[in-house]
Amino acid sequence: MSTFHVYARGEDARAIPYLRSIDVSDVRRAIAEGWRDFLSMRSDLAVVGIIYPLLGLALALWSSGFNVLYLAYPMMAGFALIGPIVAIGLYEISRRREAGEKVRARDALRVLHSPALASIVALGVALALVFVAWLASAQALYVWLIGSRAPASLTQMIADIANSGRGWELALLGNGLGFVFAAIVYCTTAIAFPLLLDRDVGIVEAAQASWQAVLQNPVAMTFWALAIAVALAFGFLTMFIGLAIVMPVLGHATWRIYRALVPRNARTGNGVSA
Repeated sequence: MSTFHVYARGEDARAIPYLRSIDVSDVRRAIAEGWRDFLSMRSDLAVVGIIYPLLGLALALWSSGFNVLYLAYPMMAGFALIGPIVAIGLYEISRRREAGEKVRARDALRVLHSPALASIVALGVALALVFVAWLASAQALYVWLIGSRAPASLTQMIADIANSGRGWELALLGNGLGFVFAAIVYCTTAIAFPLLLDRDVGIVEAAQASWQAVLQNPVAMTFWALAIAVALAFGFLTMFIGLAIVMPVLGHATWRIYRALVPRNARTGNGVSA
């Protein structure tokens, strides 16, 4: 019987691999490769990608239906917090395509047979809890600055913010708080899910490797973070429709960036290779 493990790596897993140094050109190449991965199965991935705009639309409708319209923006902004877990199937598709295997859309579900499934699920639950914490923080900030009365419409919400005279404070503090949440999640999960899928090192090691990747490649990883933000903004500005393309491409590109940092035959250890 295999040993159940979540936090530490599996008995047969290798230690954290050395991470290569990358630059902006590597990120651009990863995005281009992610685009090619998407196009290689465009008809199938269009179906997979439709999950994301539907989810985003559901979040917006939920916030309106429950009379918490002021959480619509935090929900959309926080969508990136749970993006890494919902893209796990796309990492698997890119992994198989990279290995030269014949890939079908249903291969995305093979992640359910991964030895690291427990760790992947646990990390996903942690991201969901962070998302809830972000929404609670955004709500508390709104109530503190604007008031506890829930707006009945978008027009009413804008009027409430304008009349409070604290709109700039809400914008600055809200976006600043969101940046802190996003930065922590990004640094913790930049390559965590692909690494777990590839090597099953455990949550702690995967998170450490992600932080190391960001800190050792600040320019490249900041460029990648900005690319994610711009792409998601485009998706939301197109009334979620653009997410059907944006999310699959970002998912595939994330795997390609992971592979740029961790070659298939990378040595193991706790350092960084050139």
